[in-house]
Amino acid sequence: MANIQPYQIAIPQSEVDRLSRKLADARLPREDGEDGDDWERGAPVAPVRRIATYWCESFNWRAFEQELNELPHFEATISVEGFNPFQLHFIHQRSTASDAIPLLFVHGWPGSFLEATKILPALAKSDKDDGPSFHVIVPSLPNFGFSGRIDRSGFGLKQYAEALHQLMQGLGYEQYVSQGGDWGYFITRVISAMYPESLVATHLNIQAAMPPTSTSPLAYARFLLAHLLGLYGAEDKALLRRSEAFWRTGSAYSTVHRQRPSTIGIALDDSPVGLLAWIYEKLVAWTDDYPWTDEEVCRWVSIYWFSRAGPGASVVIYHEADKGEYVTRESPLTPGVKIGYSYFPKEIFGSPRFWNHRLGDVVFEGRHERGGHFAAWERPEDLVADLRAMFGKGGGAYGVVKQPTAEN
Repeated sequence: MANIQPYQIAIPQSEVDRLSRKLADARLPREDGEDGDDWERGAPVAPVRRIATYWCESFNWRAFEQELNELPHFEATISVEGFNPFQLHFIHQRSTASDAIPLLFVHGWPGSFLEATKILPALAKSDKDDGPSFHVIVPSLPNFGFSGRIDRSGFGLKQYAEALHQLMQGLGYEQYVSQGGDWGYFITRVISAMYPESLVATHLNIQAAMPPTSTSPLAYARFLLAHLLGLYGAEDKALLRRSEAFWRTGSAYSTVHRQRPSTIGIALDDSPVGLLAWIYEKLVAWTDDYPWTDEEVCRWVSIYWFSRAGPGASVVIYHEADKGEYVTRESPLTPGVKIGYSYFPKEIFGSPRFWNHRLGDVVFEGRHERGGHFAAWERPEDLVADLRAMFGKGGGAYGVVKQPTAEN
């Protein structure tokens, strides 16, 4: 890694004007009368039309851009073997505490670095009465946000992990911890497997452990026994039912992304209203009755529309994550890495507790009465409290990072 530089978001006015024209010229289907609010069929026309109108007539990108630029943005040139160098955008929010813990926050789809902005101030606080402080590093994943586009196929989970680890090392963090949900779960799990001496603890707000296989005889026997005799508790049963329902009725987008990313990518690159509908459906369906405002939705979607690689590039990760040395259908075991879980009741899917405990040294579990897929945005106070409990005095990962330093 080389050439870490401050970064400022500055979308050309021609692109802002182009978005306004495309929104003004959008053609939406007619509303379907009594079925106009039928979320079972996807995003209804009425709210999409309302938000698209707000995006066109009321949303102020320049004001939002100025607000974002108050954060400490940087970019670094990353070189991953087999690929041309690319620019990686990231926020680097340092704490003033001398013993602050370096925390890598990794987003997923349809999230972005924006998700972490609600938790940045609290995590960076240096008041020891509130628990540990953190230096927070929030990258835009390659092909997302203001990071560069990957120019060829083969950039899978291993390469994402290598790029983010290279960033942390380049910043001077020889050891660090992580927080992740969605793709952040899979990417941080791979970083743990590849660099366990560096990523020494990871906190996860989604659980995607695979069931034990015959290569782990004792765990596999327990897995078979649980299924044959119905030994799952009420919580695990509810979780498995929710997961089954998601994969049966809510995962079509994932199949499209995985099998035909170029086709949907062309549509997302050309149509801001199409992008809005594609993302807005997930924001509503994957949260726990979170009261999304039109302003919030436009902010989320604008990060995609004005992204450096284009909105369609973001879905390619689904296709590439099924290939290579590390894939989503496997859960690497990392016995030396401490793991913490936060359980939110409206998370889209999950895995039973004893599956999760096979992955490594589980030292923290937090359960919450409210919350869904986007924990850092929906329930920022809960997520911050869990991180402080896990890494604070008396927590299972207390003192896990030795003398963190940063030079940039």
